[in-house]
Formats: sequence, C-alpha cells, structure tokens
Amino acid sequence: MRVDQLQRHEPTRREPLRHEQTGQEPQRQEWQRQEPSRFEQSQRPQPPRPDQPQRPNGSQRPEPQRPDQHRPDQHRPDQHRPGQPQRPAPKPEREDLPVTGYDEEPEDRLTTDEPKKSRKPLLVVLSLLVVAALAGAAVYAVNELGGAEAVETRPPAPPAVVQPLVKAATAGAPAPSPAGVQRALAGPAANGVLGPLTGSVVDPASGALLWQQANTTPATPASSLKILTAAAALLSLEKTDRLSTKVVQGAEPGTVVIVGGGDPTISGVPGRSVYPGAATLDDLAGQVKQKGPVTKVLFDLSRYTGEALGPQWEPGDIGGGSVAPIVPFMLDGGRVDQANTNGVRTGSPAQAAADAFAQRVGAAAATAGTAPAGAQVLGEVRSAPVEQLVDNMMQISDNVLTEAIAREIAIKTGNEPSFTGGVKAVRDVLTKNGFDLTGASFVDGSGLSAANKIPAKLLTDVLTAAAKPTVDDPRTAKLRPLLTALPVAGGSGTLAERYGGPAADGKGWVRAKTGTLTAVNALAGVVVDVDGRVLVFAFMSGSSGNPETEVRPALDVLAAALRGCGCS
Repeated sequence: MRVDQLQRHEPTRREPLRHEQTGQEPQRQEWQRQEPSRFEQSQRPQPPRPDQPQRPNGSQRPEPQRPDQHRPDQHRPDQHRPGQPQRPAPKPEREDLPVTGYDEEPEDRLTTDEPKKSRKPLLVVLSLLVVAALAGAAVYAVNELGGAEAVETRPPAPPAVVQPLVKAATAGAPAPSPAGVQRALAGPAANGVLGPLTGSVVDPASGALLWQQANTTPATPASSLKILTAAAALLSLEKTDRLSTKVVQGAEPGTVVIVGGGDPTISGVPGRSVYPGAATLDDLAGQVKQKGPVTKVLFDLSRYTGEALGPQWEPGDIGGGSVAPIVPFMLDGGRVDQANTNGVRTGSPAQAAADAFAQRVGAAAATAGTAPAGAQVLGEVRSAPVEQLVDNMMQISDNVLTEAIAREIAIKTGNEPSFTGGVKAVRDVLTKNGFDLTGASFVDGSGLSAANKIPAKLLTDVLTAAAKPTVDDPRTAKLRPLLTALPVAGGSGTLAERYGGPAADGKGWVRAKTGTLTAVNALAGVVVDVDGRVLVFAFMSGSSGNPETEVRPALDVLAAALRGCGCS
C-alpha cells in the first residue's frame, strides 16, 4: 500500500520542521545538608512520652520524579507546614525498584495485555551518568503534647534539610581492564540460552574496547536499531523543533483541508494519550469552529511519499499493535484504544483521524484532497519538541513515531520522505558525523523488519560518542539526550518489569534499548559499574528460546555483570 494510493492527489510542497528558541538549561547543583546550630537543637521538641497521645502529622511525601528525564534526578525533602515536624516515612513493602515512567511495552511483534499502571519509586535510579547519593537520613522528632493544660511554647526550629549529594560518574573512576571484564562476562556470555551471540563493551572515557564477541558481524538488531534513528535525529534536527498540523481554507466556501504535518502523536482523547505533551484534536477543531461553519472536510497526505508499510513487515503487525500505515496525519499513533500502548492499530489511520475531526466540526465524513497553495490557515497544533519525541519513541519503543521521525530527518537532509529516503538520511547523517557503517544494512528506521542487519560495534560506537565524560566533542553535546531516553532497568519503559532475580544488581544502574523479534533479542545501552565508571554495551542474540523466561533474563544478567564488575 502506498501513501499516494491513500491520498489520490499530487503532492504539495513540504515544509521543514519549525524551530523554537528556548532558554539555557539549568545547571546541575550539588547540595549539602545544612546542620542546625546548637541553639536550634535545643529548641527541637522532645519525643512524646508513652502515656501521651501524638498530634497528627501533616507532612506529605514528595511526588516521585521520572528517572529518565534529561537532567539528573534531584530528590527534595518532604513538604510540610511551617512549625510542624515530620515523622519518618514508612518502610516500603516491596524491595524491587518500581519507578514512575512509561509502562512496559513488549517489543515489536510480541503482544500482551494492556500495560500496568506505573508505580511509585522506592529507590534512587541512575540518570544520565549520575549517581545520586543521599547525604544522610533526617530524623524528625514528634511534638510532645502536654494535654489540655499544656502551656504553649516557642515554635520549634525548622528541621534540618536533607539534600542529595550528586556525584558524577567520570573518567576519574578506576578503569576496568579488558581481562577483568572478560572474566566477569565469561560465564554469562557462555549461557547456551543466548544461542549465537554478538556483542561489544567499551569504556567511553578512554575509548578502550573491553570485550567483544563477533562485534563486527552484522546481526538483526530488532528495536535496538532505534538507537541509530534517534542519534541521527539529535544530530540533524533541532531539539526544540516541533511537528505542525494545520487546517486551511479549502477552494469552496465551508470546505477545510487538514494538512498532515507528520505528527502521529495528536491525541483524540485528551488525558489518555501515551505521548506526553501531545497536541489534541479538540484544540485543532475548536480553532477551526471559531472561524465559521464547516460543511466539508478534506485531508492532505502529500508530506510523505512511497509505501505506507515497510519492507518485510508482516500483515499481522497492524492487528498485533506493532505498527500502523505510516501517513502524515493520524491520532495516537493509529491506536484504536488510545490509552493502550500495546493495543490494536487501525489500517486507515488518516481516514479515522479526519472523520473524528469532521465529527467535531459538524461536517460529514472526510475525504482525501489537496490543500490550495497559499490557503488561509484556520487552525494549527504542534507536537512536543523533537527531544521529547525521541525520548518517547525510545521508552515505549514506538515504531510509528520512529518512522515519522526518520521521514523528518529525510526532509531536513533533502531526501525523499519515504522508507527508502528515511534510511538513506539516517545513514548519511551518521556517516557525516564520523560513524563507520561497514556491514550495516537496514530497510526501515524502527527495526521492525527482520531484514535489518548491523554490527554490535556500530551501536557501541554511537553510545560511546553520547557517553563521553566531557562534551567538547560536538557529537557528544548533541547526543547526550540519547542516554536519558534509554529505559531504566526495573524502572521505566520496556525495562520496567525486568531485572529481577540474578540480574537484580543491575536494577537502576543499567539504561538500555531493548529489541525483540522472532528468534531475535537485543540489549544495548550504558551501565555504571561499582567503581563509578560508565561503560557502554551492545548484545544481540539469535536464540530461538523463550524471550520472556529465557533469553531476556540472560541478556539482563550480562549487563548486570558489568555493573558488579569493578574489574580494574
């Protein structure tokens, strides 16, 4: 199926992404705990006697923060009313690492039930090469009550403020030796469950190759290929670029034309979208209704060309929830149930979206058409910034969003906005930035096709450029958000429910992109070892074993072994 078969009209001029200027990012802070003076200590209330009741405590627990944002996690002390002390928070009932963030989505063609709701954090997790450590635990006394006849005394001094000390993982930490890493991985890498295994481990601070197994041999990456598309997007597009969807005046009175701008994240049901910061169809329709009555709705899909489904994508991929036809106008990535990350997609996403718009403006069902040149804009909505789109596509491994971003890279670099043009654009951008693509052959941007082949070395080359301890390399400065977009082991995205049992040491310390197809499992990302050294890795398995109970856990153990290495 071709995009031009869906639209039945000649393509019009494509506009590049719009760019917004933003302010300077806030600087990291190192916080110290403020110790109270001797006088302040004397003013603290004493613990209550056993025979006296306690006043209810009004303190509040802090809201959890996502571990995958582009800044280090900073944990604030509990909020409370002035003059009222706090009591220690109750112990968590669970010992694993529940962290707020995206719900887990099985990769590619694996289908599961609707994802569980995200859980509140109980442990501190890794965020962009930073290890957060608490300066200490604050102990708060509870007011002593004196009964009905108690004399009111001077209000107690505010409790000591507990602020986290932030220790960056830099090149100053001891460097593992190749021999030490090889010893650490010898057992996990020999696990027969993994089948044919290729892989690479690199120290990004020194560039040293610490371990490799057929790391230049091309293998099927599945969704770990998204690392390359994400890197090309960050290297070629502005982080603040947004995708714009417009409605313009048609050639006849009462006719409007929706001009698809390549944003697949527009929300049809506000508050239920799987895409944070998404524009809404209600907003777009509301703007148009204010301009006057609408009797006819057309939709223009000329931003994209070529086939709407990728090479070697399987017919069941749409019904299985892996993908929808790639067109420049749709709602919620083509999902039928907008809030279900893993849910069934529609085979006609543009028609479904245009009909939903027509219903909102009181018109009949929409039809394909062409926007008149220079037509008046009646309404416009824009997506979240590119950096956030990249984060989202990596966290939930969204194939539709990835292919849309690949087409924007193609438009920006002067290539055709199609599967062929997107692949060429990604390759061109990576090659221009000094990455060796020898042995790499891929036909889409998402990794959904089994025809894709890349060596593990290419993945660790890109991750190494992103994870260098300094940003004097222009590539590193642009690629930093790639690391924070990686799911956190046991905490977010497609790794939210992984890293239990033998792999528990990696929980919170590993960030990685997953990949799963039939007889293919991959894991590529970063880990901080026990000495505070950041390492990058890529593992690709060609095993036919059970992915959920055998292969994925074995890959998790491999990465967790790097966390526990300290192999200097």
